[in-house]
Order: sequence, then C-alpha cells, then structure tokens
Amino acid sequence: MKTTHHWRKAIGIVMLFLSFWYTSFSQSENTDKFAVIAYYTGDPATVAPEVADKLTHIIFSFLHLKGNRLTLDDAKDSLSLTYLVSLKEKHPALKVMLSLGGWGGCETCSEVFATSQGRKEFAASVKDLCLRLKTDGIDLDWEYPAIEGFPGHAFMPEDRENFTALVKELRKTLGKNYEISFAAGGFNAFLQDAVEWKKIMPLLDRVNLMSYDLVNGNSVVTGHHTPLYSTASQIESTDNAIRFLDSLGVPREKIVIGAAFYARVWEHVKNQNSGLYQSGKFKQGVPYNRWEAFLEEYPGFTYYWDSVAQAPYQYNANQQLFATYDDKVSIAAKTRYALQQNLGGIMFWQLGGDQHGKGLLNEIDQVKQAHQE
Repeated sequence: MKTTHHWRKAIGIVMLFLSFWYTSFSQSENTDKFAVIAYYTGDPATVAPEVADKLTHIIFSFLHLKGNRLTLDDAKDSLSLTYLVSLKEKHPALKVMLSLGGWGGCETCSEVFATSQGRKEFAASVKDLCLRLKTDGIDLDWEYPAIEGFPGHAFMPEDRENFTALVKELRKTLGKNYEISFAAGGFNAFLQDAVEWKKIMPLLDRVNLMSYDLVNGNSVVTGHHTPLYSTASQIESTDNAIRFLDSLGVPREKIVIGAAFYARVWEHVKNQNSGLYQSGKFKQGVPYNRWEAFLEEYPGFTYYWDSVAQAPYQYNANQQLFATYDDKVSIAAKTRYALQQNLGGIMFWQLGGDQHGKGLLNEIDQVKQAHQE
C-alpha cells in the first residue's frame, strides 16, 4: 500500500508538471503567433527600428484602382514602400502588405469586381506589384461591398458574391506564399450583410476587424467610437463583433481586432450624462500624438472611464465638447482580451498617429510580453 501511494504521488507530480508545461507552451505559442499590425499612411515620418521590433505587419495605405489594376498613386508611394520593405533586412519576420481602397478610395470597386475579367486583371496586378516591390500580400479595404459606404459610391447586393469571387481569384493567382486579408466593418450591418463569411475565411489569412468608428462623422448622437464591450445604450462593440463571428464558426486565430490611435470629437453636446449618448455635431478627429495639445487648446475637459464598455471619454461642459478615443488603459484591455480569447492579434489605425517611444504601440507590446512570461 505504501509503495502504491508513492507511485500515485509521483505520477501526480509528473502530471502536474506536464499540465504546467503544456499551458506555458500553449500560451507562449499563442503569443508568438499573435499579430500586431500597423496601418501606415506613407507619411514622411520614418518607422524607427524600435517600432519595427514591436510589429509583425505593416499595411501600406492606400493603393487604388486604375482601370482594373491596382496602382501606386505617385512616386512618393513607391519610395515609402521601398523604405518599408528595407526594414525587413533587420526584421526578417516583418511582413509588408499592400492595401486597396480605404474610406473614399474604392469608387469603382463594385463595377470592377463584378466581372471575371476585372477580377483577373486586378489579381494579376497585385502579384506583379508584390514581385516588383518585394511585398508580402494584399489587404482589401473595400468600404463597403453590398452596403452603403462612402457617399455616392456604387454598391449592390451582388457585391457579396463578387467579393467571394475576388478572394478566390486572388488566392488562385497569389498561391500560398502571399498573405491575403481584408478590413471588415465592426458594425452589425457589415457583419450581417456585406460578405459571405463561411466562403471567404478558408481562403484568407485573417480579417482585420475595424472595431472603431462605431460612432463616426455621420453620427448625430455621441457614444464610444471604439468600445471593447457593449452597453445598454450601445450594442455595437468589439466583443459584439467577436460573438457574431463566433456564431458563424470563423476561426478565432484568423480574427484581428482593431484599436484607434485617434479621438473623435463632437460639439454642441449638452451637459447631460457627461455628454455620453447625447445629440451633437461631429467636429473633428485628433491623432493620439496631438491629443495633449488639443486639450490645451480647449481647456476644461474632464476624463471619464466607462467600466462596462472598457472605454474612456472626456467632456468639456464649458465648451460643450465630447471626445471618444482609445488610451493606454483601453488599449491594454483590448490587447489582453485578444490574447485571452485566442484571437489572431490586434491592429490599429494608424502608425503615424502614435507618440514616439511612449505611445499606444508600446502599451500593446508590454501586454503581449507580460502574457508571454
């Protein structure tokens, strides 16, 4: 009996060790695969080595259609991409992606991608550019297939099927050596009506979920533009989108959530509920690296934290201004959420809006490193 007891105890210790090792290995493996993706507008500011160290992907934003082909807008874009690709010499794991479109940048997408010829010519042009520029793939930022996006841009119900056909043509043309992702609206109309999730996700490396601008420049009522969780007054949130994609069986490791490196500000907002969920008029966007200067320009803001939404906001009662944004606390919460939920990573718009050295990307990296320890 005594010998049996010792054996059981020894086996228990071994099993406990194996369990700890597996958990640590799984956590480390998940963190190693965790993408940190920066959209980058090609602003003249360079990407410092310490910044590149914290990124897995840089998505150059944006290229546009000329006829049926993806094209650079000018020589400056070509120089910016050459510079970004040069970073891979010292950061060989870094991926540099091209991106089509953006808000207001996909005027002819519905027309071009409605035909087999248009899709083939586009896919061929993407491959040509990737080979010439030594980039690593394409991010599709069509805002939006099948639902209304930029005012005046064409859209039609058939865009859903045409987007699927586009993804199929891209994968056929690019093969497995190039990455394909797309930027998806984080709001319910996009999630439910814009794309055929079950058909496209097996062909894609990831979806970059724009879980920001959930209240935007067209919104006449304030709210959180980039909340992590839903509230009683605002259903659309990062978590709301993740739950929807979960219900469709979209693989979590292919879902990347979005963070905002900018604030949105409304004016003419009455002093009720500290300006939250009140009528107002959109005033402007403010990059994170100019936020402190903005507060000095409009003194009188008070900081608030919504513990349900896990999001900050500020209100200036004297000037009736309301601001919604991501700060270091909400960025850390989003990064932890993505890691704990075994998501594919976190992305943000956009790198040029961050503070050098002490900004939001640094917060993402610190949370990622802590999770790995």
